[in-house]
Amino acid sequence: MFYRFYDRYRVFNDRRRRPFPFRFYWEDRDISVLSVITVDQCIAENSEAHRTSRFDLSNHKDENAKLVVRRGDPFYITLILSRAYNPETDGISLVFALDGVEKPLHGHGTLAATSVLPAGIEGEGSWRANIVSAMGNSIRMKIVSPADSKVGKWKMDIDTKWKNNGAVSFTLKSPIYVIFNPWCEYDTVFLGDEDARQEYVLADAGLMWRGSYNRQRPVIWKYSQFEKDILDCAVYLITDTAKVRISARQDPVTISRRLSGAVNSPDDNGAVMGNWSADFGGGTPPTKWMGSQQILQEYWRTKKPVKYGQCWVFAGVLTTVCRALGIPCRPVTNYSSAHDTQGSLTVDYFIDAEGKVMEEMNSDSIWNYHVWNEVWMTRPDLMPDCGGWQAIDATPQELSEDAYRCGPASVAAVKKGEVMRPYDNGFLFAEVNADKVFWRYNGPVQPLKLMRKDAYGIGRSISTKAVGRWEREDITHMYKYPEKSDEERAVMLKALQQSASLFSRYYLNEDFNDIKFDFELRDDIIIGEPFSVVLLMKNNSRTKEYHVSVIIRVEAVLYTGRVGDAVKRAEITRTVEPGTTEQVRLDVSWEEYGPRLLDQCAFNIACLATVKDSNFEYFAQDDFRVRKPDIIIQVKGESILGEELHATASFKNPLPIPLKKGRFLIEGPGLEGNMKLKLSDTVEVGGEAICSFSMVPKLEGRATIAAKFYSNELEDVDGFVNFMVKPRKSSTNGRSSSDIVNE
Repeated sequence: MFYRFYDRYRVFNDRRRRPFPFRFYWEDRDISVLSVITVDQCIAENSEAHRTSRFDLSNHKDENAKLVVRRGDPFYITLILSRAYNPETDGISLVFALDGVEKPLHGHGTLAATSVLPAGIEGEGSWRANIVSAMGNSIRMKIVSPADSKVGKWKMDIDTKWKNNGAVSFTLKSPIYVIFNPWCEYDTVFLGDEDARQEYVLADAGLMWRGSYNRQRPVIWKYSQFEKDILDCAVYLITDTAKVRISARQDPVTISRRLSGAVNSPDDNGAVMGNWSADFGGGTPPTKWMGSQQILQEYWRTKKPVKYGQCWVFAGVLTTVCRALGIPCRPVTNYSSAHDTQGSLTVDYFIDAEGKVMEEMNSDSIWNYHVWNEVWMTRPDLMPDCGGWQAIDATPQELSEDAYRCGPASVAAVKKGEVMRPYDNGFLFAEVNADKVFWRYNGPVQPLKLMRKDAYGIGRSISTKAVGRWEREDITHMYKYPEKSDEERAVMLKALQQSASLFSRYYLNEDFNDIKFDFELRDDIIIGEPFSVVLLMKNNSRTKEYHVSVIIRVEAVLYTGRVGDAVKRAEITRTVEPGTTEQVRLDVSWEEYGPRLLDQCAFNIACLATVKDSNFEYFAQDDFRVRKPDIIIQVKGESILGEELHATASFKNPLPIPLKKGRFLIEGPGLEGNMKLKLSDTVEVGGEAICSFSMVPKLEGRATIAAKFYSNELEDVDGFVNFMVKPRKSSTNGRSSSDIVNE
C-alpha cells in the first residue's frame, strides 16, 4: 500500500534537536509508527561491487558523496530506524522517481514502487527490495533495479507504515545515479569479455590514430570519464542537449544516436564547436587538446559549445560520455576515408591540364583519416546478427533526419552491404568502400575523359587500440571483405543495387600498356629533413620509344583533403627508350615546404603524365606526411598513492632552426586540468627541450601522463607514459612509514 504525501513537518530528535526529512500523515498520530532516522547508502561497498568507485561523485568523504550503480545488479543500503523493525506490524515501501520529470508515471517507467519483502521472497515489480538482516534499530536491505531501467538520476522515498494507522515518508537527500551495465547479461549493452569491459568501459586513457595510411600516428587521449562533473554532464547531454524522449531513456540505440548529435554544436548548442579553418581565434586549436576533461567541465559550467574540435576531438569526447554512462565505446580511425555527398558510392575528382584537382568542381572529398566511434549493444530493432559493434559519428558532416548526427550503424550490416539499414549505413559504407574516379576536365563544352578509377584506395588500415595493449589493432576485416575477393565484389554490387545510382561504379580497361608508371614516395621523413617524389616509367616495348611529359605537384593539404598552398611544381619531358626505365625525381627541402606546412604536416602529391602521340594520360595522387618527434616522459622512482610524483618530459629539436617561446602542456593523475610549463630558453638546433614537473596521484591503479609541446616554429608534438600507482605504504600506529622516516 502506497500513499501520496503533501504535508511536510519538521521533526526533531530529542537528543540532537536536528531536523529530519520526514513527512507524517495519519488519522491518529501514534508514536509507535516506525520512522527512518537516516540512511547509509553503503557507497564504498556498492561502488566497489558496481565498478563505479573511481567516479569523483562517489569519492567525497562527506555527505556530498553520491551513489552510482549499474542497472540490473543489486545494491545495498542500511536504514537506521526510530525503533526496532517488527515484520508483524511494520511495512516498508520504496518509491523511485526519475529526476527531472515533471509528472513521473508508472506507465512511463519514470515512477516505480515496491514493497520491501523478507529475504528469499521475490517481488512482482520492476524494482525489487528485500530485507537482508535486522539488528536493533537498523535493517540492511538489498535493492535491484531492472536491467532495462531508464538511465539517469533517480530520487528515492522510503515509506514506513504501521498496520493500526499512520505512515511516514523519508526522502533520500541525494539522487541515485543509474547507468548502463555491460556486466549484466540482461542489459542490451552486455559485453561478455572481461578484458574488453576493462578496456572499453573502465579505461580512462587510450590511443587514437591520426596521420595517413602510410604514416600512421598514434596520439594519446585522456578520457577521464570518472572525473569531477563528467557524469553529470553526460546525463545533461541526454536530458537537456539531446532531449532524448523519456520513453527512450533506457535504450542505448536511441541514446547513442542522440549523443552523436549532442556532442557537436551546429543545431543544438552541443558540447564542441567544429572548426576546419586555419583561424582558431577565441578558442583552443583542436591539436592542443589532450583529453575530454577540460572540454566537458567547461561545457557543464557554461552550457555553451567549447571551441574548437575536429574529428578526433569529437570522437574522444563521445568516448568519454559513453563510457561514463556505461556504454562500451571505442574510437576508430579510417584512413583514406570517403565523404560521399551524393550517395553514389564514388568520390569524383576533376583534374585540369596542370594535373591540379579542381576544388570548385569537387563536392566529394577523401580525408587522410577520419575518426568515429563504435558502441557495443544488441539491436532489437534489426536482425539478431546486426548486434555487436555499432558505428556512431559526432563529427558534423551530413544531416541525418534533419540533424547533424550519424549512426548507430551496424558494422556487421555494413560489411554485408546492407546500406539501407538504420541508421546511416549507406554513408558509412561509402566511407570505407567508395571508389575514387578521376576525370580529365577539358573545358565547359568538352566531354569529360575518364582517366582512372581506384576501387581499392578508400577505407584502409581501419584502426583502434588493442584490448589491454598500447598497440594498434587493425579491424578493417570487420568493415569489409578483402579487396579483390569474390565476397568484396558481391557486396559492392549488392550495395550499388540499393543506392541512388545503379551505374555509379566505372570499370576502365587500360588500352595502353607499353609504358608502366610507378609512383613512389620516400617515406619515414622526420620534419625538418628533405624528401623526394619519384616517378618511374618503364617502356615495355622492344621497338618503340615514347616521349612523356610529366607534371609533378606538391601541395600542403588539410587532413580533410582540402588543398592549401602549392609547395613545389616541376614539368619535365623525357624520352623512354625501348626496354628501359626512366626516373623523374622531385626533391623538396625544408626551406621549400616548412613555411607552407598546415597544422598536421600533410601533403598532397600528384602526378600527371601524358604520353605524346597517344590519347593516354596517367594520373596518380597520394598523401604524404612528415613525422614529428615523440616526447619522452620519465617518471622518477615509484608512484605512491597520495605522495608527490616527479617526472620529466623531453625531446630533441629536429628542425634546422631554433624553437622559440616553447611550452609544455601536461595532464596526469591528481591534476584537475592542464599543467602549463613555459621554457625560459630557446631550444637550439639539435638541442633538447625539457621540463620537470610533479603531481600527487589520488587513486591507485593504472595511470597515464600525457604531454604536448608548442612553439612558434613547431607544434602538436606529443608523448605519453603508462605506469601503476601503488597503494600507500603500510602504516605504524596510524602513521605512514614516510611520516616516520621524515621524523
